[in-house]
Amino acid sequence: MKRDDSLWKAILEDVFDDFLRFFFENAHELFDFERPFEFLDKELEQLFPTNPDDFSPKYVDKLVKVFTKEGSEQWILVHIEVQGSSDATFEHRMFQYFYRIYDKYQRPVTAFAILTDRNKGFKPSHFQQTYLGTRLRYDFNVYKVLHQREDLLLKSENPFAMVVLTALVALKKGKITEDELFSKKLVLAKSLLERQFSKDKIRALMNFLKLYVRFGEVEKNHKFEEEIALLANKTKKTMGIEEFVLERERRIGEKKGIAKGIEKGIEKGIEKGIEAKSIAFAQALLAETDFDDAKIASLTGLSLEAVQKLRVSQK
Repeated sequence: MKRDDSLWKAILEDVFDDFLRFFFENAHELFDFERPFEFLDKELEQLFPTNPDDFSPKYVDKLVKVFTKEGSEQWILVHIEVQGSSDATFEHRMFQYFYRIYDKYQRPVTAFAILTDRNKGFKPSHFQQTYLGTRLRYDFNVYKVLHQREDLLLKSENPFAMVVLTALVALKKGKITEDELFSKKLVLAKSLLERQFSKDKIRALMNFLKLYVRFGEVEKNHKFEEEIALLANKTKKTMGIEEFVLERERRIGEKKGIAKGIEKGIEKGIEKGIEAKSIAFAQALLAETDFDDAKIASLTGLSLEAVQKLRVSQK
């Protein structure tokens, strides 16, 4: 099963306040939601450099700075790890994350392992080591998607429950027919559109559903888009795949200061700015879709040769 677990990075940012409320019943008493969250992706990468020889990462990590209500200068670090396969070294890696994060920031850390794999017996919960009278035990929060009840999640008014439901539907791929998968995905989409969530959260959750639950038959993706358009009563209420990946790249670019530079470049008619935008769009399409090089070239305005070079560079 091929799923893009990196989509978790985006959706966790979009509904992180709901993530906290989902796991902490008294979240409004614990956390200061008036203070913005800080996503420490760059800092996490410095603590755990990416292995250039690993072309198929099996997990996704997020490190988030969250302020509590205990005082203006009090804050904790929420470490989230999304694990998509069984791993005998998982507990040890979770402990490594803890001691490196704590050593750098000297702040309280709460860690969550969200397990999205299919192995019913895989549910690590702690790291332990004992040697000659010295004992160490590190426990972390564990949430196994496979063990969750769909009926309870559907009753939940928390947007993060829709993220878990999406992951549950994705786990059914290969075990049920494409038609059955289509029906389950559509039911979930209908439920989402009926919720009283903000437009931004509905859009983010719908895009997560579209991209995370994939069909083997390309035609079903188009059919699903058509069904959603009918449900929304207008075609532009929810974004399609192309619009979503472009919007996400724009949002990431703004954080890095790239998008503003591109906008200024466009205003001045600088071709390099336009090309950078097209390249960013093409890179997103290569990462998030199964489009061939010719289609990506037509969507971005880049030459076929340029797209082919980008594909090689991303492998």
